[in-house]
Amino acid sequence: MDETAPALLDRCTIPDGTELQEHVLMTDRAILIGDRCRIDYGLSGAEVVVAEFCRVNGAVTATGDVRIGNWTEVAGDVRTEEDAYLGEGVRIAGRLSVAGDLDIGDNVKIEQGFEARGWIQIRNPLPVIVYLMLYLMAMLRFEHEDEVDRFMTEVLGGDETPVEEPLVIPPGAIFDMERLEVPGEMAIGSDCRLHGNVRGRVVEVGRNTILFGSIRAADRVVIGPESVVHGTVACGGTIEVGSGARVLGDLDGRTIDVHERALVDGTMRAPGGLRILRAT
Repeated sequence: MDETAPALLDRCTIPDGTELQEHVLMTDRAILIGDRCRIDYGLSGAEVVVAEFCRVNGAVTATGDVRIGNWTEVAGDVRTEEDAYLGEGVRIAGRLSVAGDLDIGDNVKIEQGFEARGWIQIRNPLPVIVYLMLYLMAMLRFEHEDEVDRFMTEVLGGDETPVEEPLVIPPGAIFDMERLEVPGEMAIGSDCRLHGNVRGRVVEVGRNTILFGSIRAADRVVIGPESVVHGTVACGGTIEVGSGARVLGDLDGRTIDVHERALVDGTMRAPGGLRILRAT
């Protein structure tokens, strides 16, 4: 497999401008949630796709479609300005509001009722959700990036609309008010505002992002220029801190690279070596 091919569902991606506001993770991009995730707040995006056996402890709101996989639970309302697809065994504790068509599977429970302005079809929309999620996973084994781009254009953006990078939470992730934990890599974009202690194998933070929490990674941590971390940063490998960034806590890594214009309020520990990077 080509190492440059994107592993879309293997890597957690938080796109630019994402914010956690009043217990809702908000973005203007599509949101893709892998199976068996626990999200302890609501989701708001352009399109929201939640795979099987997940729990979302909040409302789900989308300007586009909402697709919820089999046996997933949503503890709040679900609202979409377009179509909704609910798989078998889905449970919604709030109200379902659909501006377009509704495909609904067997054994679905909507505790506070629903309204749909378009067609309502009582059938299991399994092919739609499985096609979306499994096709994306199958593309991890493709050798050419243009195959991924073509599919993402068809599914998320239309043939003539440029596709923006979606918000992706990989299978098995836990996002709550205390931690943002993924089994692999996490890439947080620029101009984000997040709460929680980040845990992953590799963590990358973009420019001008504010994180109210610590970062712990096995291999590598990168903190971009002008970003602020309100906590300790610990890593079994390398920590990189960009120009103008600030860490309100300790740095603890095997090796540390800190830009001379960065600020670290705590202690820096690097048994493998500490480098101060000069401006060029």
